[in-house]
Amino acid sequence: MPESAESFDVITMGRIGVDLYPLQTGVPLAQVESFGKFLGGSAANVAVAAARLGRATAVITRTGQDPFGTYLHQALKEFGVDDRWVTPVAAYPTPITFCEIFPPDDFPLYFYRRPKAPDLEIHTDELDFFAIRAARIFWITGTGLSEEPSRSATLAALKARAKSGTTVFDLDWRPMFWKDPDSARPYYAEALRHATVAVGNLDECEIATGVREPRACAQALLDAGVELAVVKQGPKGVLAVHRDGTVAEVPPVPVEVVNGLGAGDAFGGSLCHGLLSGWELEKTIRYANAAGALVASRLACSSAMPTESEVEDLLVRG
Repeated sequence: MPESAESFDVITMGRIGVDLYPLQTGVPLAQVESFGKFLGGSAANVAVAAARLGRATAVITRTGQDPFGTYLHQALKEFGVDDRWVTPVAAYPTPITFCEIFPPDDFPLYFYRRPKAPDLEIHTDELDFFAIRAARIFWITGTGLSEEPSRSATLAALKARAKSGTTVFDLDWRPMFWKDPDSARPYYAEALRHATVAVGNLDECEIATGVREPRACAQALLDAGVELAVVKQGPKGVLAVHRDGTVAEVPPVPVEVVNGLGAGDAFGGSLCHGLLSGWELEKTIRYANAAGALVASRLACSSAMPTESEVEDLLVRG
């Protein structure tokens, strides 16, 4: 574990919570009798995914001051993620998320984040700006822009970062987290000005840019300020376009889907790993695709994040 902030490969900032997954698949939630408890939340999962690949990671977030918050600290430590910037909020409970599991492509989520999620209570004056600037990769999410004070803290972190190293904006569009979803685009535009990489599916890219066709999405993200646009297209694979003209179009890795949730976070952690490794763009995207496919073939998110050997084995077999 890093002794100083300068040691971190990846610092993520944003959502954390407890995922409760049915231990019976293909059954409506009302009929499920037992659940498994897992660490969840996109920012936390990306940090776990990168840690599984040998990267030194930390997450900036907040939990409730309750047993679920205690559990999340324990889980982060077990996964090798530094929790020094995970602080409690006494006023709000740690969020929980239930899902239904209907393979291959139906995984409804039910978020319990009211009256307010603690991870939206990140304050600007509590941020370690030195650490944020020093990290090799800094990763933020669209959810962090949905409410104050997290919105101002996220934008302040981006401005302090000033595009040093690699700054990733995970578009992470969850309309239910916004009091007024129509207000999102200006905040997305502001975040894109300070990011070097944007990652999102077609719905998320449309919120950020107003266009939906994959190539147009990529170009609009580049025009908005990033150097690398990564557009996830589901069964059509991934399109990645760099400002220098490099393009990678990579098909999905075929697997038997058990639970599609968390695949995007595995993709994100592996994208960080590839960028840090200095790989060519196509190799990075293929690797990230394989990592996402492995998680989709497993029940959980965080505990399902693959190791290097597992990803490489799937690439060889695939």
